[in-house]
Amino acid sequence: MSADVTTAVVETTGLEAVYGTGDGVGPVDLRIEPGQSVLVLGPSGSGKSTLLRMLHGAVPHAVHAQVDGEVRVAGRSVAGTGIAGLADVVGVVGQDPESGVCLPDVLDEVAFPLENLAVDPGLIGSAVRTALDRAGASGLAGRATSELSGGELQRVALAAAIAPSPRLLLLDEPTSMLDADGIDAVRRALDVVRRETGAAWVLVEHRLDELAGDAGAAALPDRWIVLGKDGRVRHDVAVADLTVPVLRELVGEGCWLPLDLELRALLGDGVARSRGALLPSDYARKQPDSGPNDGVEAHLAGAGEDESLAARLLRELGRDDDVAPAPDAAPRPAPPGTPTLRATALAVARGPRARRREVLRDIDLELRPGTTTALVGANGSGKSTLLACLAGLDKPAAGSVQGPRAGLVFQNPEHQFTATTVRQEVAHGLPPDAAPRVEQALARFGLTRLADHSPYKLSGGQKRRLSLAAMLVHEHPFLLADEPGFGLDRHASVGVLRALRDAAAGDKGVLFSSHDLRAVAGYADRVLVLADGALLADTTPLDLLRDETLLASARLRPPALLRALAGEVGDARDLVRVLRAMDDTALALGVAE
Repeated sequence: MSADVTTAVVETTGLEAVYGTGDGVGPVDLRIEPGQSVLVLGPSGSGKSTLLRMLHGAVPHAVHAQVDGEVRVAGRSVAGTGIAGLADVVGVVGQDPESGVCLPDVLDEVAFPLENLAVDPGLIGSAVRTALDRAGASGLAGRATSELSGGELQRVALAAAIAPSPRLLLLDEPTSMLDADGIDAVRRALDVVRRETGAAWVLVEHRLDELAGDAGAAALPDRWIVLGKDGRVRHDVAVADLTVPVLRELVGEGCWLPLDLELRALLGDGVARSRGALLPSDYARKQPDSGPNDGVEAHLAGAGEDESLAARLLRELGRDDDVAPAPDAAPRPAPPGTPTLRATALAVARGPRARRREVLRDIDLELRPGTTTALVGANGSGKSTLLACLAGLDKPAAGSVQGPRAGLVFQNPEHQFTATTVRQEVAHGLPPDAAPRVEQALARFGLTRLADHSPYKLSGGQKRRLSLAAMLVHEHPFLLADEPGFGLDRHASVGVLRALRDAAAGDKGVLFSSHDLRAVAGYADRVLVLADGALLADTTPLDLLRDETLLASARLRPPALLRALAGEVGDARDLVRVLRAMDDTALALGVAE
């Protein structure tokens, strides 16, 4: 569908939404032209998802809120048209792809919006294939949606959204569950949609460094709309006009930034632009689609020949005397009598009997108290299935799981909510005398003011923090967490990682899955690498980053910062020190704000 260049795709005037809790977003005055791309960012709970939902009518037509002001999409009043009346001009990728998928077959799911729009049946097949290809999901054709991982569902949701060639594409964290290949597919799909259809798109995303890739901020939308914690627009600005004070404000608010802008925020223009490149000239070597790069390299500045990148960053951040605890150099056998969680020759199969598919095979592993272990692998490699099996929720097809019952933080927090208020959710299953622990958990995860609210009415990031708080207050000797950083801003993500680290320090065994290799390198002692249902390696973060063969086999792609640090640090201690120093500085900016 070609765009009408005479009509703005989006026009809002005084647009504001307020929920019954008092939280909300706006007022927002916004005009988006055909072909324009916009990034909406802000801390968790600032109203980013609500803004997107107002642009296609889900708020207030499906999700109740008091909405004031006006919004028009492709010249149509959203208030008068409703969600269905915009289906031919708006494509939506929601924050939770599982809730948006409604048909049992991938091909039918992608065809569904085309059928609803009465597209000629003879054209639907080719349109579906094109959309799947653009979303990097061609290999999922013919699969059942119930058998897909979260990341695979995300690709299918993207394909369904772009299949009708909408005038406006709204994407709420489309890379949150994706591996490196999936993020590349999102980047390419957005470029194709804009280039070939003239569509505008509005993106909410936390994982900006990974979405930007080695090109840095230049690969992201040029226009940024920044929401503050109060839901009001703090900035509507072009990337080129972002100053160091504004960038420091964004980091202080908890926003993730692409690496070039993060270093400008942490180190300032004087450091970031005056002394030559910090990274080695070949830091983008052997990385798919990386190419020549002026974005990151231009701002990773200043190391002399006699000073390493790690030393330079620590000195500029004022942390060169800090010493982080050294991770274990290698997995150690548990002392006699120590409780362990062990999988032996574990295999899991999924799907109906006629087309049953092996998801995991021949898995042997042991988890020990006092160790934080990361589980990494591409979408569909079996990470969520392994966690569910270790927690006793999936029955093995072969092999066994032995050890005490582990607590599991689900990938979708709503799947484990049982109570009607946040406080009751944290307290569920605990004796009355545990009330002080409940209040401490609420405070630690920034949930005190939300304690009497419904868990189901929280933002995505708030739900994630609640699910972790509710599991940590229990005395499980082992804690399993499926993508605990999903949907979290910078501050909340660091808080969650530190909570997991502290749980391990308290003699719990911790296993968390993640696509964020920076989080893995900074906070895990040990890494389990999965690929196609098999355990490829049981290693350390630094050894993984240095093993290009293993990275390629598992389809893992570390960001530029990790690649550079891994090539020069002497040991894991140096790597952890740098990454945690950057986190400490980001958190300190928030305190200063």
